[in-house]
Amino acid sequence: MRSISQCGEFLSSIVEDIRKTVGTAKLYVAFSGGLDSSVTAALAKIALGVNKVELVTTRFDFTYPKTIEVVKKFAESLGLKHTFVDGADWQNRIWKSGPACNACTKGPKLQNVKAYANGLVATGADGDDTWGQCGLKNYNGFYSPLFSLSRKEVEVLANCLELKVEKIGENEGREGCMLKHLLKMLAVPKFHGAAVYKSNLMLMSAIERYDMKFSVANVKIVGPLSKNIALINLKPLPSTSFARNLIKDLSTIEEIHSVEIVNAPLELKIIANPGIYNNEKSRYWIEKGRLAPDFAVPISVKWQISKNNRLRTFQVIDYEISRS
Repeated sequence: MRSISQCGEFLSSIVEDIRKTVGTAKLYVAFSGGLDSSVTAALAKIALGVNKVELVTTRFDFTYPKTIEVVKKFAESLGLKHTFVDGADWQNRIWKSGPACNACTKGPKLQNVKAYANGLVATGADGDDTWGQCGLKNYNGFYSPLFSLSRKEVEVLANCLELKVEKIGENEGREGCMLKHLLKMLAVPKFHGAAVYKSNLMLMSAIERYDMKFSVANVKIVGPLSKNIALINLKPLPSTSFARNLIKDLSTIEEIHSVEIVNAPLELKIIANPGIYNNEKSRYWIEKGRLAPDFAVPISVKWQISKNNRLRTFQVIDYEISRS
């Protein structure tokens, strides 16, 4: 890793901000293994030294196995203490009412770290995510040293520091969470959760086995609560033989009822909590910000108000692939 002087005033100002903010105390870094938290960890080490920084990772039932390997390896490479805290039960309670990534981030991912920490918690929030756009740099025990930086600027810092950040999960340039591909309520973890976990793990194994590269690669689990439908998203589209073999393999998963590869524009039928259904901005964000980036083809949404008062967010209950 390069020194501060080699990276210039840009990095020096952030390091100095960390020193002023933390003082002589210890800093705990909420560490996911992704780009932002890795840069935050490296800057914290430069600013405070190895004895004043601890990396803390929240572990879930649906964490990619590679995540455990990657975060351990990175912590060892910097010589920093690293601790796992458990967030599985909390995450399951949230997802029982429908997909809710932001609630998961604010709840088990961060609050579990805060409960463990005996001091200030640093996050990797940057200016391009929702916390950076709507939150505060230093608030309620959380501190975001990358708060004012764009994702591109964070990448510049990573390159300058010669950090090797391994990709975790399914999407190019993004760290992954298996549960975000469950587009329905986690009513029965051993049924709904098992479907999304087994299918995405099988997909990742196939990609690694054949050394293939995709900018989007995931299996979405949709359908009514009684049925798990697996939609395979691969961009660019794979060969016919790879797709055929993958469909055959996923069809062996007992919690999955049917499998289809997404290879044409898709219309999703979504039921939503009345609060979301009646809010145009919320519907727009779910479609364009939450769902569209992780699908391999263009999507459209047919919205319907939910009559299930247990659903607090949304659920994809059906779909139609354009055959024209």
